[in-house]
Amino acid sequence: QVRLVESGGGLVQPGGSLRLSCAASGTISSINNMAWYRQAPGKEREFVAVVSRGGGTHYANSVTGRFTISRDNAENTVYLQMNSLKPEDTAVYYCTATVRLNNKNVFDDYWGQGTQVTVSS
Repeated sequence: QVRLVESGGGLVQPGGSLRLSCAASGTISSINNMAWYRQAPGKEREFVAVVSRGGGTHYANSVTGRFTISRDNAENTVYLQMNSLKPEDTAVYYCTATVRLNNKNVFDDYWGQGTQVTVSS
């Protein structure tokens, strides 16, 4: 019913930049929060950043000042601009969205399949 598709991952050198995108599609009535999480090898999935429908944002301490989350409500898309990347940013990045479907009165969380980001020289 809802599909989230991430793109923009890849290999980048330390200090470089990447921009991730995540587009939501399906029988969507409304989307509240959209967020990014990441999971490094051997570690638990961790929060990166979130943006509300109104544009309010919150970041993990580890990415504050380097990453910027934004969204396009008309396109049901969330972005993550990542600058000054470090090797410790290497992970699979997942987007998530809190979505209300056309025929429901409740919001549910949906996840994308993830996109690999590797920071290495």
